[in-house]
Amino acid sequence: MKSPSSKKKPLQEKKPDGNKLLLRYAGLAFQMMATLGLAIFVGYKIDQRTGWPFPVFMIIFSLLGLTLLLWQIIKDTRRNE
Repeated sequence: MKSPSSKKKPLQEKKPDGNKLLLRYAGLAFQMMATLGLAIFVGYKIDQRTGWPFPVFMIIFSLLGLTLLLWQIIKDTRRNE
């Protein structure tokens, strides 16, 4: 005879904890700031070395950083659905 404690409980859907979501999105916000800041810094330094009057590389790197960030946000938020 099987004991009542050996019965398997039905699987319940796991709901993400509010604190875990908060930490996840706070980490994503920090990652956004760091990535964009790094992209702008690298573009600025390259523009200093070239000596061009218009900040071409800073604009290019910041737009590339924004594109990567938007792709990361879309990928991360789709995972929660």
